[in-house]
Amino acid sequence: MTNFDRLDLNLLRVFRAVYLERSVLRAAKQLNLSHSAISHALRRLRDTIGDELFIRTGGGMVPTQRAHAIAPPIERALTLVQSVMGAPLFDPATAALSFTLAATDGVNDVLITRLSDLLSGIAPRVDLRIRPLTRLDLAEQLDVGRIDVAVGVFACVPPRFEARRLWSQVDVLVMRSEHPLAGKRISIDDLATYPLVTISVGGEGEGAVNGFIEERGLSRQSEMFDSERLMTAMQAAGRAAHVRVATPHTLAIPRLLRNTDMISILPRQWAEQLVGAHDLAIAPLPYQPRATDLQAVWRADRRHDQGLGWLISLLADLAADI
Repeated sequence: MTNFDRLDLNLLRVFRAVYLERSVLRAAKQLNLSHSAISHALRRLRDTIGDELFIRTGGGMVPTQRAHAIAPPIERALTLVQSVMGAPLFDPATAALSFTLAATDGVNDVLITRLSDLLSGIAPRVDLRIRPLTRLDLAEQLDVGRIDVAVGVFACVPPRFEARRLWSQVDVLVMRSEHPLAGKRISIDDLATYPLVTISVGGEGEGAVNGFIEERGLSRQSEMFDSERLMTAMQAAGRAAHVRVATPHTLAIPRLLRNTDMISILPRQWAEQLVGAHDLAIAPLPYQPRATDLQAVWRADRRHDQGLGWLISLLADLAADI
């Protein structure tokens, strides 16, 4: 039976951090405590609750059935305490904050530039720091708080993160406006005839499987198009695509296509942004591309961060207009 006289609010904060992170080390970094302090707090909490709460395994700290049962009421209790203590309301007009976002240069061009323009008017002291989504330690950077929000296509988002869908996207074919295929119905033979320029922020050498890289449970897209669907369509027709250039930079596409007969496969939102600024044309693909969701991902333990919540809402509002 729980001895409430010995219950310390800080122990509940430690429980929540370990429960969300599934790691004593990450919980310690989140709470700015030492590894030994977290371990000591867990021992006190186990004595107080009368349950082991977490089992240490090779995959991290696995919650017991009792831990799963008490996690929701502990979260509600901590939220209530925070509201009772009267945390100051976030005011974007006066807030002096800096947010670090990870995104591809395509997302930066389509979405983040709009965000920057909006902030200059409604939150002049809020700054943005943009990091490339190409870095292979993205999950770790989110875990330790060096990145506030990652924007991309994620096949799997572990429970220690939260995610918000920004938009759904499908692939289209992009080429120079005077390309031989411009204005024509595209066939599989056409895709085999003309070499491709693709956007790739990783590959098999970096652990990519079916176009996704998995890091610490976070599975993110490594190729900015549905390579699996393309390969399946080409193989069914007995043809093969030739990728002549693979680059991590979306904004390099116009120059690469400008004076050649190369073609590219891009998400529609990015393609329309490029076509609006360059002499390019868009065409539907000769197969049915999958729709993928572009998401904003952040640490679940920051769900009560008013400033971060405000920023994510802004991103969602801007995305809805794109």
